[in-house]
Amino acid sequence: MTRPDDIDDLKAALSAATPRPDPERRAANLRHARENFAAHAQARTKESHSRQGTEGATRHRSAGPDRGLLTGVMTMLSRMTTRGGLVATTAIFAGCLLVLTPQGREVLTPGPFLRGEAEPPSPQPAPDAEETRDPAPSTDRPVTGSTAGQPTDDAVTAPDPLNATRMAESEEESDLDGGMMDNMLAAPAPAVRPEIAGRSAEAAAAESDFGGLARDNAPTAEGEALPLAPDTEAFANAAPSDLKITAEAPVSTFSIDVDTASWSIVRSSLMRGELPPPAAVRIEEMINYFPYAYPAPGDGAPFRAELGVIETPWNAGTRLVRIGLQGELPELDARPPLNLVFLIDTSGSMDAADKLPLLRQSFRLMLSELRPEDEVAIVAYAGSAGRVLDPTPAGDRQAILDALDRLSAGGSTNGQGGLQQAYAVAEGMADEGEVSRILLATDGDFNVGLSDPSALTDYVGEKRRTGTYLSVLGFGRGNLDDATMQALAQNGNGTAAYIDTLNEAQKVLVDQLSGALFPIADDVKIQVEFNPATVAEYRLIGYETRALRREDFNNDAVDAGELGAGHSVTALYEITPVGSDARLTDPLRYAPAEAKGTDASDEYGFLRLRYKVPGEDESRLIETPIPSELSADENASFAAAIAGFGELLRGSDYLGDWSYAAAIELAGANQGADTFGYRSEAVRLMRLAQSLSQ
Repeated sequence: MTRPDDIDDLKAALSAATPRPDPERRAANLRHARENFAAHAQARTKESHSRQGTEGATRHRSAGPDRGLLTGVMTMLSRMTTRGGLVATTAIFAGCLLVLTPQGREVLTPGPFLRGEAEPPSPQPAPDAEETRDPAPSTDRPVTGSTAGQPTDDAVTAPDPLNATRMAESEEESDLDGGMMDNMLAAPAPAVRPEIAGRSAEAAAAESDFGGLARDNAPTAEGEALPLAPDTEAFANAAPSDLKITAEAPVSTFSIDVDTASWSIVRSSLMRGELPPPAAVRIEEMINYFPYAYPAPGDGAPFRAELGVIETPWNAGTRLVRIGLQGELPELDARPPLNLVFLIDTSGSMDAADKLPLLRQSFRLMLSELRPEDEVAIVAYAGSAGRVLDPTPAGDRQAILDALDRLSAGGSTNGQGGLQQAYAVAEGMADEGEVSRILLATDGDFNVGLSDPSALTDYVGEKRRTGTYLSVLGFGRGNLDDATMQALAQNGNGTAAYIDTLNEAQKVLVDQLSGALFPIADDVKIQVEFNPATVAEYRLIGYETRALRREDFNNDAVDAGELGAGHSVTALYEITPVGSDARLTDPLRYAPAEAKGTDASDEYGFLRLRYKVPGEDESRLIETPIPSELSADENASFAAAIAGFGELLRGSDYLGDWSYAAAIELAGANQGADTFGYRSEAVRLMRLAQSLSQ
């Protein structure tokens, strides 16, 4: 490693050995060299004419043994008889060796402590003819003589590429006392992408804390960045819900959503050093990623509703109504036998460390949670689909692991063929009183067969009637087709999760396995009728892709989300009480008088829930009023912090000047017990997003 003082000594020695520029001597040398060149060229032209018998223009030919590089150099040295000229020539030659050879470049390349630029310059590779990666020569260093491929007027007729004229011009154009050596010492730093260059130290520290993979391209030896693969990701989302006027539209209806994929995608984006695409932010999935430990049902019902009202953190004139559902968690021995079909994407797009290898590790974790009476089958698909493992008792762990280890990635993605094969296997495994579920693991990149999401969902919707559930696990980034995965899960009576780390696999497939695989309520719908006497306006935060029509609530033919064992669901409404200065709309001049509602002035609204017991076709109804009094609620406050975080990521217009700092403070103050650290991770991700947004 070269020390700074070694470089300074080298620069000083070269500067001292080089005579100061003498304009008169330089002009004389240049004139003398040109005269010699002209005479030399004229003599060679006559000689060529006499040998070849032509009187036309000069014919270029390769230099013979007596007229090559050595002859040119010797001629130059013989003309430059002064000691100063020889010193200058030697200095130029030494500088060229340092600049053009790998060893020289290693000597001249300073360490990071010598580079103090605010913005590192773009990489300038050395003009090495063998390094064909470089599209253009460096422009930072002085260019001696003509540019390659662009000869000067004097060089057009030159039969020899190295001549006295070019050396003389080099002496005129180069100034070794300052410019050339300064340029050689200012070695280029690796290029930094614009969005990364401004990142704070806190963002870098947060990445180190999480142990995430860097998003930047891997640099080559010359500091270049390898090109990223094209990003073809597609996300399922819709425009944020509009503000509703209670007097005009008092009823809001939607399906529950227990998916958590959006939170994991947001985390993956932040760990890659970038804010997530707004379309990837589904606030209801961010909120429902976290357990809330609502009171469990105790009356034999599959779930219980828990209500709360708090002040809106970002608007003092509004309120947040929190609706929480807590599913029953049956004892392990009470669970029905499980028929599980692993449907694994082994196409070429899955050939990455965070895809097929992570998938294998994730399924290994889950096997330890299955019981001996459960059965596992494996179907793999790429260009075609095939059964990798026949239905096998979960107790035969080694046979299942061996089948997983045999999987490799390659080929196109025939998702249709894989689904058809998986449903056929699941139907063959089904028996009375058992639960059959297909667990599709993919990046969603279907490109053979039915690749259109609408056609795939129609097929899955038909198969849903067989009683087989379909859940989807997403892996990898870059070509993640979240839209297709969401459509399959929603229409297959299943859930969607995104696995970006082994810790996430532990959460989804071990800690929450019962909720992921064993349903306790199907087609769960929520409908809220707001009281116009107490609520002027309202808006549902999130659930845009789960919106239902008012009449869909009582229509048992309309599909909705399922609630798994032990799962919790949270929904937030921001409401504007009657008389609040925060109201955003004015009453209409010609509208009929606003309805007064019932005499229940202590109610903000009325909650209705519909669900089906698995295996039944007729829904059941639960009803309860929504009280208007405020209640201190740690769960509601933390959910509000996550909702506000999602609104910030989407660039919402409803937050005013509420900031990441406020979200961080609110979440940090309401972390609760946080057994597995999910809420503390949320605070760290908020801090990282705050840094990346600046």
